[in-house]
Amino acid sequence: MMAEAKKMMESPEFKNQMKKLEKSKEFKEAVKKTGDMMKDPAQAARLEAQMEHMLKRGQDSLKKNAADSMTEAMGAMSEDPAVMAEAMKMMKDPDFQKNMAKMAEDPAFKNYIGAMQDMMKDPETKKRMEAMTQQFKAAM
Repeated sequence: MMAEAKKMMESPEFKNQMKKLEKSKEFKEAVKKTGDMMKDPAQAARLEAQMEHMLKRGQDSLKKNAADSMTEAMGAMSEDPAVMAEAMKMMKDPDFQKNMAKMAEDPAFKNYIGAMQDMMKDPETKKRMEAMTQQFKAAM
C-alpha cells in the first residue's frame, strides 16, 4: 500500500494536480486561515485535541480491522483443511518468508501485530491460536 502511495505521489499527473492546488485561491486562503488559527493558543489547543482524537480513532479502526482480518483467517484455516494446507505450503516457501520479514518492518504491518497481541489476551482466541500452532507443527 505504501509503495502504491509513493508511486502515485511520484507520478507527473499527481505533481501537476498539486501545483494547481497550491496556486488556487481556495488553498491559499485555507493555509492563511490555518496559520491565523494556530496563532491563537486556545484555537491551536482545540485543533491539536481534535487531531489527536482523530488519530486515536483511526488507529483504533485499523486495529479493529486487523483483528477482524486475523479472526477471519484463523477461522478459515481451522475450518477448511485446504486453506490450512495452502497456508502450510506458503509458510515453507523461502520467498514468502522473505516477504514476511520485509512486511514485519512496515509500520502498517505493526498494526496487525498489535491486533494479534490484543487478541491473545482473550482466553478463547489464545486457545484457538495454540490449537492452530499445534496443527502447523504436526503438518511440518
